[in-house]
Amino acid sequence: MAQAAAVAKPPAPPRRRRASATPRRLPYLLIAPAALLMLGFIAYPVISVFYYSLQNYNPTKPWRNGYAGLDNFVQIFTKDTQFWDTLTFSAKWVVVEVGLQLLFGLALALIVNQTFVGRALGRALVFSPWAVSGVLTSAIWVLLYNSQTGMTRYLADMGIGSYGTSWLSDTSTVFPAAIVADLWRGVPFFAILILADLQSVSKDLYEAAEVDGASRIKQFWHITLPHLKDAIVLSTLLRAVWEFNNVDLLYTLTGGGPAGETTTLPLYIANTSVDAHNFGYASALTTVAFAILLFCSIVYLRLSKFGGDQK
Repeated sequence: MAQAAAVAKPPAPPRRRRASATPRRLPYLLIAPAALLMLGFIAYPVISVFYYSLQNYNPTKPWRNGYAGLDNFVQIFTKDTQFWDTLTFSAKWVVVEVGLQLLFGLALALIVNQTFVGRALGRALVFSPWAVSGVLTSAIWVLLYNSQTGMTRYLADMGIGSYGTSWLSDTSTVFPAAIVADLWRGVPFFAILILADLQSVSKDLYEAAEVDGASRIKQFWHITLPHLKDAIVLSTLLRAVWEFNNVDLLYTLTGGGPAGETTTLPLYIANTSVDAHNFGYASALTTVAFAILLFCSIVYLRLSKFGGDQK
């Protein structure tokens, strides 16, 4: 008995403390307030638009307010001819603007990517219009297009055109004038993104191509463009969405005129809600515009094979 008692019992293994879940949840707890605020600022307006798209809601005519069901959407597709006119102009505006901005932005990016004296200053001048707001851009171009103090007066002094000509009030010149004004601000966006991607192209590829006797055109077509594919797809998609939703420049520059020649769908929505106070119908138009953008974006990404292997 004494010998058995003398044998010390082995100490019990220490209990493993359960790892606290707090450290793992701490990052989520820290970002939760900001995430909730963002969710509130984004989700509430989106849900409100979908809700009011099914309502007749006009604060100036409260006796007509109430549930409308799909009546707003039926009116859009069957009775509202202005919807189709503005949608057609929006498509024309997006295709022309994005195509020209991509072309000139790619050219500028290739130029400022070269080594020359004053390259830093040249890049700053090329990129500076992108820092200007849309309203300020339109204000600058309103002054440039002014018939009394703008470009048309100086052109008339040189014998080109006539005095008092207003490009923004003529249906034959308002579209090119608006295109040029937006090009001035939009081209740097493409130039910045494409130049950033050009910096990552290995010079060894061009050196190997020169050894094989490839011309500059072939190097651009088989090396530069494939490398820039994803950057071009992403930039054109983003810019297309922004140009489709362009309101500030056209609203300040032309107000949608003359005779509705430059009224885009978002500008039509703004006029319907702000001027006519028909928020229910404007919400339905917004929902349709959202569906159009979503569908076109998905189709464009699928057709362009964004993020796929470059061959």
